[in-house]
Amino acid sequence: MDQPLAGKRIAILVANGFEEVEMTEAQRALLKTGATLHTISTETGLVNGWHGRAWGHYFPVDKQLGDVLGSDYDMLVLPGGERSVAKLQQSAHTRRIVGHFLDAGKPIAAIDQGIQLLAIPGKLRSRTLVAIEGQAETLTAAGAKLSDENLVVDGLTVTARGADDVPAFVETLLKVFFEAAQVKKAA
Repeated sequence: MDQPLAGKRIAILVANGFEEVEMTEAQRALLKTGATLHTISTETGLVNGWHGRAWGHYFPVDKQLGDVLGSDYDMLVLPGGERSVAKLQQSAHTRRIVGHFLDAGKPIAAIDQGIQLLAIPGKLRSRTLVAIEGQAETLTAAGAKLSDENLVVDGLTVTARGADDVPAFVETLLKVFFEAAQVKKAA
């Protein structure tokens, strides 16, 4: 079986209330590639997803947000979920990890409200991102250019509008992550 991301470490950053399908679909696809995935959270033990209009399933937390460095990982996935993103935005550790990925030019995939976690002043340096309603001002203040498309790839950054775009988002993040791994392997 082909495992193009074998040996790559991928962080999935969530807190209680993350959009379950936005995390699990990416997680399933990435596990098939041979990558090592860690669910990183502000929560201890288990983190609770949001599914539809109610609380969803619990997922084990692999690492505490304050205990990891961006340099521990090769790639980053930022699912949406209003509650999750609001909690993650309150943590300096989130800004530290996301800032590392932006500065280092490492692959990042963000969907729905998860895109807001990229809004670190001065770090977006004219990257083009998808912006859902209510994010435009914050993202442009951080230096982003906004697109009305449902899915945008800007270098190694993949952003998508929401739940309807999950299949295309997952397919695209796999392609971008594969290409990044090949470039690093060739270097």
